[in-house]
Amino acid sequence: MRGLLQSAFPDAQEVDVIDRTGGGDHFQVVVAAPSLTGLSLVEQHRRGYEALAAPLADGTIHELRIKTKGAA
Repeated sequence: MRGLLQSAFPDAQEVDVIDRTGGGDHFQVVVAAPSLTGLSLVEQHRRGYEALAAPLADGTIHELRIKTKGAA
């Protein structure tokens, strides 16, 4: 997942992936990237979901929490 996010946000200053339950299917991701600056929170999250579309579709990710922020 980290690789997918880094590919989607090559300018990211922060990419964190946290397994919330230890079961390998409930995650929290944090992405801070200048490319997110000026976008609405909905648009920022949409881009995160797009980056993780494959593992969401195949069931690898059962539950996902996304935190995003623009960065200077």
